[in-house]
Amino acid sequence: MIMKTAAKLASGQMSLLKSKACTGAPEFKFIDLFAGIGGIRIPFEELGGECVFTSEWDGPCQVVYEANFGEVPFGDITKVKPENISPFDILLAGFPCQPFSQAGLKKGLNDTRGTLFFNIVKILDYHRPRVVLLENVKRLASHDGGNTLKVILESLKNLNYQTYYKVLNARDFGVPQNRQRIFIIGFLGGADFDFPIPPKLKTRLGDILEGYPDPKYTISDKLWAGHKRRKKEHKIKGNGFGYSLFDENSEYTNTISARYYKDGSEILIKQKNKNPRKLTPMEAARLQGFPETFKISASNTQAYKQFGNSVSVPVVRAVAESILKAMKNQKTASLNKRKVNLREILDEHGYLNIAV
Repeated sequence: MIMKTAAKLASGQMSLLKSKACTGAPEFKFIDLFAGIGGIRIPFEELGGECVFTSEWDGPCQVVYEANFGEVPFGDITKVKPENISPFDILLAGFPCQPFSQAGLKKGLNDTRGTLFFNIVKILDYHRPRVVLLENVKRLASHDGGNTLKVILESLKNLNYQTYYKVLNARDFGVPQNRQRIFIIGFLGGADFDFPIPPKLKTRLGDILEGYPDPKYTISDKLWAGHKRRKKEHKIKGNGFGYSLFDENSEYTNTISARYYKDGSEILIKQKNKNPRKLTPMEAARLQGFPETFKISASNTQAYKQFGNSVSVPVVRAVAESILKAMKNQKTASLNKRKVNLREILDEHGYLNIAV
């Protein structure tokens, strides 16, 4: 049962949302950039880390972050001066994925949000933490013929980080959601690192569904008719677009997106003698592996956006455990302060008009 599995995986995390994970000195310090509602932070805090700086510009996300972690994130990362950040060991960043997403315009580094990666580089350049963890959509690996990923990896290499990257799927880590994301890990000076082996636990959607959801989540006759019409039109055109139906026995759902609040078409739940329904916000939280005690936004629209933009917590937890294991035998980190030449790297890969 996934709820039992999730409970086991999340043991000990109930108190972290109320207080620090460890009572003594932290085992390591980290910063949480493009933090959203803190999905990446949760496992690192569970494992004994202390968050010393957070950045997130979105107001509704800041409210939820404060409710769960007791602090308001700094806003615009472009206004952050690296020297004003306390020393830290690990940099975490789920930097904006829209520029690389299938659902977006796919502009990558030519999108203003895509260039926010270079703010991460400037912080790394100043502090040279032992580890950097970046998370993004699967498409980042192939965007612009692989050039976007090459720029990211080369920027890290210039800062003396040995990098590893891999696409991981949430459904292989105990949550019933098909959600593929790329994780890029860099170790200053180098380390022997292995990505976690997915446990591939059997999942069942019914284990995260509420027993008696509010009738308001059932979609209207008008919306249901529209869904069926559009799916039929797409089928005639020969493509597979349209709503997706799931039931309690489904092993996993499609990827929940930040647009879920609009019509919920990517994940609709079958109901006997009724129109299908959308997931509830609590179910959306569970689909991403958040703890039951996590405080959710009062606005359903914001809750769906936030969980759709967030990470699968169990995947991050497994990656975090592998990172900490590798850090124990990390090679002596070079403190060579040679500045990374972002302009040179960008020009080499054809990004001539990007300002850094």
